[in-house]
Amino acid sequence: MSERSCLTANAWVCPEYVRSRSQELLDATAQHVGIALSSVAIGLLVALPLALLARRRKGFAGPVLGLTTVLYTVPSLAMFALLMPVFGLSASVVVTGLVLYSLTVLVRNILAGLESVPDEAREAALGMGYGPWRLLFEVELPLALPALMAGLRIATVSAVSLTTVGAIVGYGGLGNLIYEGMDTLFKSQVLTASALCVLLAVVFDVLLLWVQRLLTPWARTSRTRRGGRRSRRGAAKGLDTAEATDAREAAGAADPSGNRTVKAG
Repeated sequence: MSERSCLTANAWVCPEYVRSRSQELLDATAQHVGIALSSVAIGLLVALPLALLARRRKGFAGPVLGLTTVLYTVPSLAMFALLMPVFGLSASVVVTGLVLYSLTVLVRNILAGLESVPDEAREAALGMGYGPWRLLFEVELPLALPALMAGLRIATVSAVSLTTVGAIVGYGGLGNLIYEGMDTLFKSQVLTASALCVLLAVVFDVLLLWVQRLLTPWARTSRTRRGGRRSRRGAAKGLDTAEATDAREAAGAADPSGNRTVKAG
């Protein structure tokens, strides 16, 4: 089948579709990326103070975590329907919905990261004269970065996936092409838009993982040290086993008859 005939044959894989609709694909991808990243950025700005409130005042922890969990259970169609009277048919409906969905993951991970900071680190910083804000931004948040970045990665991948649902209000990025292709049974459009959506999720996840490793070099160092300690312990056990084997062989050589002397208890 030639590339020119794949559109006529409605094939799933059609390079001619990608060439002829390249601008449409680029525009949909740009809208998709803009909505997903905006929602995650706003969600992070909202989640951080909520997590700090839940950590500093234990009475708020239950309501904050409970509310964010309830918001995550609301179906996306119902969520967008509830937001439309406020924002109308606009991208704000999709962005706001994705922000509310991201709070569940972000608040929990930020809170878990802050609670994992060793008390010794806080006490040392306070002993050096650190105030509350300096303690937060120079000690607690850097040490909480692994958990925070893990939540950010999950929220970003989820946002990339859920953005497609925004097609019901006309702002779904690649989701617009997927829904349109499903209505017209345009196979190559559905497959290409879906593949681009998956590719975006993978690219963002890899980029955030790289940023996490760049911002937390001590985590790699600690893993390397733990690996070195395990290797040294394994080597020590190997030496002990070798020494014991040598001792048994030496004992056998000293007693050619193979008889062993057993001491009475």
